[in-house]
Amino acid sequence: MIATQDNAYFSPEEYLEIEENSPIKHEYRQGLIYAMAGASKAHVIITGNTYRQLDNFLENTDCIVYSADMKVRVEAANDFYYPDVVVTCDERDRNSAESFIRYPCLIVEVLSDKTEKFDREGKFNDYKTLETLTEYVLISQTEIMVECFRRNAEGNWVEQIYREGEEVEFASINFSCAIAALYRKVSLLR
Repeated sequence: MIATQDNAYFSPEEYLEIEENSPIKHEYRQGLIYAMAGASKAHVIITGNTYRQLDNFLENTDCIVYSADMKVRVEAANDFYYPDVVVTCDERDRNSAESFIRYPCLIVEVLSDKTEKFDREGKFNDYKTLETLTEYVLISQTEIMVECFRRNAEGNWVEQIYREGEEVEFASINFSCAIAALYRKVSLLR
């Protein structure tokens, strides 16, 4: 991530105004604005497959699935992120006119070499402050592997890994599918 404007501080309101008028997407982390990089074909296909599976599954529910272009406000960490896929089932998000959501239950990030460390550490630590988030999913694009982190009743995050040939489960929305469905038409990066 590369900060813009010589690391000048921006308020959340200034960021939202800049983002509304910008031809490119930026994430916001604690007053700094970061331009987002492009994605690989595998990244785009995995994101699309995941979105399609979730959107079809949730079609007749009150949950909404967003893909790549919806910001998530992480107020406690003073951040705005664009997850690859995010699900909210909270009426406060459905009834809000804001250009972002605040109450996701499921966030999915497709890993890349450039973002993996941050997705696993900094971003995940920030997401953990979201009270409604109960599941954080990392999908590899170099091997068939999905890492699912679930918040248990004690508030601890427990990891479950899914590999080739297995059924993936996202407990936050009672969803499951073959892992192959998330990797349909993907040539894995090596």
